[in-house]
Amino acid sequence: MHLSEQEIIRREKLSELIQMGIDPYPAPLYPVNTNAEYIKTNYKGEENKSDFAEVCIAGRIMSVRDMGKANFCVLQDATGRIQLYIKREAICLGEDKSLYDIVWKKLMDIGDIIGVKGYVFTTKTGETSIHVNELTLLTKALHPLPIVKEKDGEAFDEVTDPEFRYRQRYADLIVNPNVKETFIKRTKMMNSIRAYLNELGALEVDTPVLQNIPGGAAARPFITHHHALDVPFYLRIANELYLKRLIVGGFDFVYEFSRNFRNEGMDRTHNPEFTVLEFYVAYKDYFWMMDQTEKLLEQVALASNGQTLLQVGNNHIEFKAPYKRISIHDAIEEHTGIDVRNMDEDELRACCKKLGLHVDETMGKGKLIDELFGEKCEAHYIQPTFIIDYPVEMSPLTKKHRSKEGLVERFELMINGKEVANAYSELNDPIEQRARFEEQARLLEKGDDEAMFIDHDFLRSLEYGMPPTSGIGIGIDRLAMLMTNQSSIQDVLFFPQMRPEKTHE
Repeated sequence: MHLSEQEIIRREKLSELIQMGIDPYPAPLYPVNTNAEYIKTNYKGEENKSDFAEVCIAGRIMSVRDMGKANFCVLQDATGRIQLYIKREAICLGEDKSLYDIVWKKLMDIGDIIGVKGYVFTTKTGETSIHVNELTLLTKALHPLPIVKEKDGEAFDEVTDPEFRYRQRYADLIVNPNVKETFIKRTKMMNSIRAYLNELGALEVDTPVLQNIPGGAAARPFITHHHALDVPFYLRIANELYLKRLIVGGFDFVYEFSRNFRNEGMDRTHNPEFTVLEFYVAYKDYFWMMDQTEKLLEQVALASNGQTLLQVGNNHIEFKAPYKRISIHDAIEEHTGIDVRNMDEDELRACCKKLGLHVDETMGKGKLIDELFGEKCEAHYIQPTFIIDYPVEMSPLTKKHRSKEGLVERFELMINGKEVANAYSELNDPIEQRARFEEQARLLEKGDDEAMFIDHDFLRSLEYGMPPTSGIGIGIDRLAMLMTNQSSIQDVLFFPQMRPEKTHE
């Protein structure tokens, strides 16, 4: 293992500490009784200083200013940063006070984790600080932090390199505290969704990640092998068909935050591993689902940001219901001037080529329309908009439209130029569903590696009878991008997928 000069020096310091009888990784119990945020928010000086006469806090050393017989140190814990005042005469590192000069000034480093006990006071410059009476080393850091520094009022060495930030998220979280806020908002967002659905009477469930058939979506799966059974398995691309099985079984309202996997491209809005919320409700249709979706997202915006009008990049997006609704055919005609309603597959392919779109012979009518809408229309829908009433060829799991021939009762929710949700009035006719699956099988034979497999067990479940049902899938990662004003999906995933790191032995 190749070590930098700094890493070598820190290991030498580690050895010295051990030789002095100081455990650099002591037992984990440390009597923390407060945190940086609480102290800075609630300390009022003389008014309540007695409440802060014996504080115990732990965290990471982020900077040190040596003032000779005393040091000012910035400590960072899970809630934020606070200044420590460490005076030689007052500190106790074991019984020998001379250890201060050796341990604190020579053997401790930025990045080390310490615990301190003392009292809170206000410095002459007005900064709330802790006067340290006792200091304990809790963890010796062997790898130096890429600390942001300042010179002449300007920051340099800022940690902005995506390669570093995504690969070493643990270090990114330490040196870029604002990153933590993104993930706190994501959690608030998911909690608000759970609260909304639970209030409606939904039941949260778990369904299989390893599946015999990659069903529920049109996507290229990851394939693995089960050695004991000697059969291939697929990482799930969607949980839809299992949730529908539960509707068949008598659960009227179920939901799941599903970790899905698709063996496809990666870009600023796609990651091979991603999270989708899906929920299914018996005796409802896609009109009901549109109403609930806009109410849900309004609540999500309020829970994560305190308001419904949010800035996303250069756009201001209003999440307050209701949202605009437009058919996919009308959307295509509005943005291309072309009416594709009565075109067959060959006409659609020629139309796409004329518009400069990359299409091939493996693409059926549904994929051609999807390509046309995606390339020419999607980016125009900045404000939340329901794109409704899709051609049947695009939606093999969706119920036919009750009044419009050749269409299905489906919508996709577009926000900031991207799809955030996809929903149907679910197809519950087993004979029609089998015919749709067989058409997908023909597309597979033509070379469409994203077409659906035939799921015979799901068809059998439909034959037992599935009540009229509406279902939806909402992309949690894309929704989190909107709620946290991030332009890349990698910024709302703790550990996005990356190429293997090159190692230096």
